[in-house]
Formats: sequence, structure tokens, C-alpha cells
Amino acid sequence: MFNNSSKIMFFGILMMGTLISISANSWLSAWMGLEINLLAFIPLMSDNKLMSTEASLKYFLTQALASSVFLFSTILFLLNSSKMNSNYLMEMMIFSSLLLKMGSAPFHFWFPNVMEGLSWINALILMTWQKIAPLMLISYIIFKPLIIMSIILSSLIGALGGLNQSSLRKLMAYSSINHLGWMLAAMYNSNMLWFTYFLFYSFLSFTMVFMFNMFKISQINQLFSVFFHSKTMKFFLMFNLLSLGGLPPFMGFFPKWMVIQTLTLNNQLFILTFLVLMTLITLYFYMRLSYSAFMLNYTENNWLTYSSYKMNYMLIFMLCSYFSSFGLFLISSLYFYF
Repeated sequence: MFNNSSKIMFFGILMMGTLISISANSWLSAWMGLEINLLAFIPLMSDNKLMSTEASLKYFLTQALASSVFLFSTILFLLNSSKMNSNYLMEMMIFSSLLLKMGSAPFHFWFPNVMEGLSWINALILMTWQKIAPLMLISYIIFKPLIIMSIILSSLIGALGGLNQSSLRKLMAYSSINHLGWMLAAMYNSNMLWFTYFLFYSFLSFTMVFMFNMFKISQINQLFSVFFHSKTMKFFLMFNLLSLGGLPPFMGFFPKWMVIQTLTLNNQLFILTFLVLMTLITLYFYMRLSYSAFMLNYTENNWLTYSSYKMNYMLIFMLCSYFSSFGLFLISSLYFYF
């Protein structure tokens, strides 16, 4: 992606659009930043493949609809700022359009389909960077009934949607929807909390996508036949999967731990119980992937060879995997020390 100068330019514009949105002092300025971000991401998605063309078209139509609703409700909000009843409806429309923009339930239907047609680098951008501006704008206008519904539906759909998937891109998409439920629950209580959760989620997603992209893996069955020349690599991959799911010994549990503690202190026990139960389902399908890999007598092919350029990136992956696997112990030790 970064070998092409035009792609670098569009990536710079993409980042600029997000920065305009999160630093805007009016809804119209935020809308302008979202539009710049959208129009810069479309050329990045298109790489002359049928699937990517279809994905970019779906993404454009969905984002254009969300932008239209956002702009329409913003203009009405400004025109009717003196009428309290209309403000309630306008806030709901703005909030819904932002949920649609980032692919949160119940407006998630486009997200897995678009993810399926993207390259891994673009999928990572869609899962992480593209969520920053909508999440930041949602934190300005938290609409209580809709955010609670979105928390519950995102965790439910993210958990159940990933159960029958064979595509790793769709699996990561449903995992992202589930994590959005946790982020919205964190945002409901503290702005700093959701941003911390987002940083941890971005790091774990980067680690997984880096490995998938390096070995060109896109289906679950490839995990067991493509690159397991090394037992260490196999175990680190599965540790990363379980860390992304939030299993306690790994670093992915730390942001969930913070959200659980905050929800408990604020007596939001129903939301907390539902989120934890749905996370158990996501851990089930991660454990299902990991189970065969952890069996030492699992049959593996010995004739697979690997080009040297892939091995040059192994140190980066191993370092990220180390933090992902043992980060909880390091953070806990630092916390108790200080």
C-alpha cells in the first residue's frame, strides 16, 4: 500500500479528515471532516479487484446515507434549537447516523460484508482508525436509550455472528462489533476509559492483522496448514487470539477489567452481566480455533517453505505477541509497584 505515492497522499488526507472531525467546534465542521475522511478512504479501498470494488461501493453508499442523515439532522438541530421536543429527535438522529458510520449494532449489516472485500491493511484501518471520529462525536452527544440498546445489541450480534464464520475477515469484523459494545459501555461512564480500551484494542488488532497479512491468511482452515513450521509461532498466534477475546491471563483482559470495575462501581450490573456472558461466547469460538493448534499430536505439513522477507518481520510480530501475551503481568506489576 505504502509503495504507491497516491496511496500515501490519500492516507494523509484520511488522517486529516479524522483530525478535523475530532477538533471541530460545530457539527457542520465535524460533518466536513467525516466527508473528507470518507472520500480519502474510497481510493485506498479500490485496488482493481472485483471484491474490493464491490466493498468500496457498499461502503460509499452506507457512509453517504449516514452523512446525509447527519447533515439533515444537524441543520434541523440548528434551526430548532429553541424547541426542546425537536432537540430530542434531532439528537437521536445524529446519534443513529454516527452508529451507522462506525458499524455498531443495530446498524452493523454493512460492516462484515465490506470487511470481506478488503485487503488486511484496509481492514485494519476500517476496524481502528475509521472508528475514532464517530466514537469521539458520540461521546459529545450520548443519547441514553439508544446507547444502552446499542451496547446490548453490539455485544449480542458480535458474539453470535462470529460462531458460524469460516472467513477470518468476517470473524474479525464480528469481534470488532463486540468490542464496540464494550467501548460504548466504557464511554457511558468515562471518556478516558473508552479511549484506553480503544488503544488496547487497536494494538491487539494490529498484531493479528500483521500476522494474517504477512502470511496471506484469509480462511480459518489456512491457520492449520499454512505456516505452522514453528511451534513457537503457533502458540503465539493462539495467545494473540485469546488475548483479543479477553481471556484473563493475557493483556486483552486488562481493558475489560477496567470496564468491569467501573460498571460495578456505578451499579450497572445488568449491562455488565450481559457483556460478560456475550464475551464468553466470543471466547468459545476463539477457543475452538485454538484447541486443535494446542494439541501437540495435530497433523501438520512439513514441506511448506517460507520466503526470507517474511522472516525479517518475525521479530516485530514476536515482540507484539510478547506484550499481548504477558502484558497483563507487566501492567499489574507496575501498578502495584507505583
